Amino acid sequence: MTITANQVKELREITGLGMMECKAALTECNGDQNAAIDLLRKKAGAKVEKKAGRTAAEGAIGISISADRKLAAMAEVNSETDFVAKGDDFIAFANAVAAAAARHNPADVEALKNAALDSGQTVSQAREALVMKLGENINVRRFVRYRSDNGHIGAYVHGRKIGVLVELEGGSETLARDIAMHIAASRPECVDKNQVPADIIAKEREIFTAQAAESGKPPEIVEKMVLGRINKFLGEITLLGQPFVKDPETTVEKLLKTANAKVVRFMRYEVGAGIERNSNDFAAEVMAQVKGN
Repeated sequence: MTITANQVKELREITGLGMMECKAALTECNGDQNAAIDLLRKKAGAKVEKKAGRTAAEGAIGISISADRKLAAMAEVNSETDFVAKGDDFIAFANAVAAAAARHNPADVEALKNAALDSGQTVSQAREALVMKLGENINVRRFVRYRSDNGHIGAYVHGRKIGVLVELEGGSETLARDIAMHIAASRPECVDKNQVPADIIAKEREIFTAQAAESGKPPEIVEKMVLGRINKFLGEITLLGQPFVKDPETTVEKLLKTANAKVVRFMRYEVGAGIERNSNDFAAEVMAQVKGN
């Protein structure tokens, strides 16, 4: 049968694939669009598998937050190159993944992959289609979901690669967003000193004690020096102890007290953090393949 240009155009819009691939699939399926989509997905499986072993350490942070600021989710989606991660399709997928996490409250990443997007596809199906279209390994790495019935959730994405969710008791939507922006910039590890593991404090004390002992001062002075350095260390790594980025004259703790607010929890994602990157230059690898062909 004859495959029209409109049929090919529609299939290209749905799948994002090339004209010849779409025309061939429609021809093989006698013009049946749904069957052609399934066929292209089956063919994509082999392509996806070939790319699955390649390191994906670039990417984008997707965030979805409800209009009332009571429910939000954040997801990290990885790609092989920053060029692909900058694209509108990739960023839209990352945000769609976050929206699915917010809506379905999956138990883990595997459950999230089976969750439905607004498009009707599952996250896995949409990922496979994106791999076909963009030609890179794409992974849904992690997500976090917050719900606050009595407080506010702040969300912030900086430059696509750093994302933050924070839950407040009390305060306001504006304060929640300001705290999220602060966390993005200042990288606190805990809310307050009570959350800092004892072994980390013990290790820092050991180091500071050895350094202070070299001063030759009396033990009681050395102890005061060590205590001062530990307090400074705790101030640097805890949210409440840090100077507020918008007003360094006050700490986050003082800011929250003034607003009669409390940070319940927060999460900060940075794209690629903890991923061992392949030392090979991906661009050089592609160029070598092109020259080889």
